[in-house]
Amino acid sequence: MIQEDKQPRSYSKVIITCCFCLQTVGIGVYNAFWIFFTPLISEFGWSRAVISGASSMAFMVSGFFGILIGHLNDRIGPRIIVGLTALFFSAGYILMSHTNSIWELYLFFGFIFGIGLSSVDVIALTTVARWFPARRGLMTGIVKVGTGAGQFVFPLLASLLIAGYGWRNSFVVLGVISLIILTIIAWLLKKEPEKISNTTHLSSTDSNEERAIIDFSFFMASKTSQLWILCLINLSIVSCLMSVLVHIVPHARDIGISVHKASGVLSTIGVVSMAGRFITGMVIDRIGSKRSMMIAILVLITSMLWLKTADQLWKLYLFAAIYGLAHGGFFTVISPIVAELFGTSSHGSLFGMVVFFGTAGGAIGPVITGYIFDMTGSYILPIWIALLVSLLGLSLLMVLTPVARHSIAKQP
Repeated sequence: MIQEDKQPRSYSKVIITCCFCLQTVGIGVYNAFWIFFTPLISEFGWSRAVISGASSMAFMVSGFFGILIGHLNDRIGPRIIVGLTALFFSAGYILMSHTNSIWELYLFFGFIFGIGLSSVDVIALTTVARWFPARRGLMTGIVKVGTGAGQFVFPLLASLLIAGYGWRNSFVVLGVISLIILTIIAWLLKKEPEKISNTTHLSSTDSNEERAIIDFSFFMASKTSQLWILCLINLSIVSCLMSVLVHIVPHARDIGISVHKASGVLSTIGVVSMAGRFITGMVIDRIGSKRSMMIAILVLITSMLWLKTADQLWKLYLFAAIYGLAHGGFFTVISPIVAELFGTSSHGSLFGMVVFFGTAGGAIGPVITGYIFDMTGSYILPIWIALLVSLLGLSLLMVLTPVARHSIAKQP
């Protein structure tokens, strides 16, 4: 019995490392695409709206398939799913090296890569939610630090590769690196502690209250207003977050900042967001998910107000620091708030649905931002729109209340 208890405790280190690396590679390589904006514009003369559209399509496709991924993960676990999506993920990047037309851009990156991206958040965060019920916030924060690490490492790596080997070869190198790492992760992942031993929970410190939480089925949760309010919050805030990430480098270039310094602004967001994710993870376990999310949105609003006046490099770096805290904090709190409201038995499906709404917002926001820039030649109006959308998300959060729980016996 002692051996059974030690085994899942020991393997939890493997789980947290795998989920961390899944976030690092998945989000990092996705973010690295934005460093390819300038080479693609120079090579083909495509507009920012066109290239943003491919990024948005990948984000949207990942959200759509994320619902299916979450459903399958609830039933068969993450190993096969991550292995299959890794093939799409790497293939999308490798095929981008052969891009010569807009339809290829949308097929290779928007669709194929988008399918590969679909498992990154759903698998990593659902796995953490199941393995660490008593320390869910902290462990989610640690895993989400991987996102910040990816945002720091891969854009810089992409810029160095492009400078040294050209953008086509850079796509191949990043695709091969992704395939190797993601395949190893897939082989090591386990759905939950029960797959390793007969123990029910990883931590012996789980409280009776945690065990007493009644898990909602997807059908039950879909009948609550809380699920759809949460979906709308994610849609509005992620549309703002992704608009900033996609366009901050082109914006920096517009005000005369070199490409390497501009990519440094994006990397600063990644570095600071790591602190935001870790701090938010600890805060969630102390004050709850709703209050933690409220803090993140307020910090986001503050950063957008500052961005309106950020016309110099130091101002952009200050913006990146403030925004990075909000970015990291918000993306960390989504999975815990789903588990807090509805439990974990259908967490994959429910989190996949919430993520889908977020990806819808994240897909629409950058395209609208690029379109408005192409029409006006300025990012002033998109910044104001993002600010108003953030205020909408905050208003929706204010009316989000706990779900009234029913007896398991009454579940359909």
